[in-house]
Order: sequence, then structure tokens, then C-alpha cells
Amino acid sequence: MPKHSTFPSASRGHQHSRGQAVERAAVALRQRQFAEAEQLAAEVLKASRSDTAAVSILAQALIAQNRQEEAIAHLEKAARRSGDASIETLLGAALGGAGRRAEAIERLRQATTRRPLFMPAFQELAGQLLKSGRVEEAIAVVESGLASAPESIDLQLDLARLQIYRNERAKARAILLIAREAARGRPDILIELARVQLLEGEYASAADTCRHALALRPDDAMTRATLAACLLEMGDRDAGEANLRVAMRGGPQMLGRASHALAASSHGRFFFRPSALAKFLHAKPV
Repeated sequence: MPKHSTFPSASRGHQHSRGQAVERAAVALRQRQFAEAEQLAAEVLKASRSDTAAVSILAQALIAQNRQEEAIAHLEKAARRSGDASIETLLGAALGGAGRRAEAIERLRQATTRRPLFMPAFQELAGQLLKSGRVEEAIAVVESGLASAPESIDLQLDLARLQIYRNERAKARAILLIAREAARGRPDILIELARVQLLEGEYASAADTCRHALALRPDDAMTRATLAACLLEMGDRDAGEANLRVAMRGGPQMLGRASHALAASSHGRFFFRPSALAKFLHAKPV
């Protein structure tokens, strides 16, 4: 009887090497090193065009670089080969990003029919419908997903956000309170609950909810700005403005949110020029 080699076969060696390359590409993607992720994923695909993970990473890297059409080309080929719901969902997102929303919605509807169910497909479809102004359809999609996966916190959160968008605050609150009990420690649930409380004029409760969220996610500039808005409404101008200054560390994109928090509050301030507001908050003018 011939002896079996104790060394891995060349095929297994190539698979191991390819797996390592995919992992490096995934790490580069998470670190927002999009050009490197693209290059590593493309190298993997030269050896194995059917590597779904590599296609996904390559497409995400291209989308992040605003190269949706290139991503679409890769994803369409992969979708034809695999019928993979995750690839179809990413393709729907890329089509939507390229302005081809009708195609995106059609593709995403198909992705939601795959088995086993892929919940991000429902989320992306709802998002594309919302962008098209089809709020009721978006809600119906999320509710259909929840009918099959009632324990999905992500879908519950999406439904609450849609209800806030529709100004159905009581419904949103009820969903968020249930989600908070089921998934304690998730700051995104607390952030949406604080939004509802702020909209309802429950400033002290909203501020408390924001503090809990910030304890879990200290660098969340938007939540810090929401806390500032609550404090301003409560008449604590010094603390409110101090929190806005911290929020401005999130970058110049926070200037508009800070301006709204100050101007909309009954105890706030109004600035005619963004440069004056930036100076007041010790930020660089835009």
C-alpha cells in the first residue's frame, strides 16, 4: 500500500494562501485602506474568479472609491454564477448608488426570496424604497422580514427609524423599548430612543438616554450633539455648548448639526455666518 504524504497537497496549499490573501483584503477594507483591499482582492480573483468573499471585498472597495459601475460589473458576474443573496444585496446597493434605483429594487426583491433568508437584503431593499419616497412599501418590507425573523434587532431598529420618519413616535418608542430590553448594551437602540424623547420634548429623559449611549460609544459626535440640544432646551447653556464643542471634534460635517442645535433651542444662539459659529465653537472655519 503506498504511503500517504504527511505534507499538504499543492491544492490545499493554494487554498490556504488564497484564504490568507482574502483575510488581508478584509482587514484592509475594515481599516478603510480601499486601494489595498481592491488590489489584494483582485489578485485572489486572478486565481479563482468564483471566490465570493473576494468579489464582495473588491466590490465594497470600489464602491467606497465611488466606482459603482466597476463594482456592478464584477457583482453581476458573481450573481449569475452563484445566486448568492449577499452578492445580490451588494449588487442592489451598488445599483442604487449608481442612480439605477429601479434595477436595484428589482434585484433586492429577488435577494429577499433566497433561502435561507438574508436579513440585510430586507434592510437594503427598505433603504432603497425609502430613498425613492416609498415609505409604506419600505415599512412593509421590514415587517415581512420580521415576520420570518421576529428576533432580529436590526430589523426592529430599522422599523423604528421608519416610524420616526413617518412621525409615528409612539409606535417607534414601543419598538425601541422592546429592542432595548432584548439587546441591552447596543448604543444604536439608545440613540434612536433619545431621538424620540427629544422630539417629544422629554429633554431630561433624552439627555439621560444620550449619556447611557455615550458611555458605550464615547466618540459618537451626533449623539453628543443630541445631548447638547437636550441640555440647551433644559436651560443649561454652558453644558450644552461645552458638549457641542466636544461634538465638533467629529469633523467639519458636524457644523450643520451644531448650528441647528443652537438655533433651534429656546435657550440657544443664532449665527449669520458659519465662520462665526466655527469660531465660537473653537473649530476651523469651513
